[in-house]
Amino acid sequence: MLESGHGIVRCAMSDVIDADGFRPNVGIVLMNAAGQLFWARRVTRDGWQFPQGGIGSDETPLEAMYRELSEETGLSADHVEVLASTPGWLRYRLPARYLRRHQKPLCIGQKQVWFLLRLVAADAQVQLDASRHPEFDLWRWVDYWYPGQNVVAFKREVYQRALRQFVVHAERLSGRSMPPPRTAHQSDGTPA
Repeated sequence: MLESGHGIVRCAMSDVIDADGFRPNVGIVLMNAAGQLFWARRVTRDGWQFPQGGIGSDETPLEAMYRELSEETGLSADHVEVLASTPGWLRYRLPARYLRRHQKPLCIGQKQVWFLLRLVAADAQVQLDASRHPEFDLWRWVDYWYPGQNVVAFKREVYQRALRQFVVHAERLSGRSMPPPRTAHQSDGTPA
């Protein structure tokens, strides 16, 4: 995966692209015992996001998740507990201006299996420079719903869907209710 500016995802020619133009990918929501989420800044960019990355043609989503976790955070399977995963793919499309129309097959977006992990090690185990080419240069813990409101716009719906699917696990772990933030208009169309 290639990224440029503000978390923009571009698919490389060597990536696996499905018949519909989506690149298989995993997303990782890493949570601490207080229900806060790991939020990281892309190297030399302003974009913040969850760890994520492509699924190799010879990998299961779980294998890809552990590989990406290690590459992007320095954490291993011993440092986390898998709490949940999405039952299927969550998809997002790339904005038209980021499509590389000269590449075949054309990658129009990503389809992701998301994993919710609990950190069972100390924060000091996070090593953003664990790989030769770090993805992130800074990280912090944020409130549960923060990423769904603050990730780059074209990823927001997928982040919000994953967080809604995982909230019951986060509430159970943290021992507190985590109602979603109110929006400018509620689902019935009335102002918040």
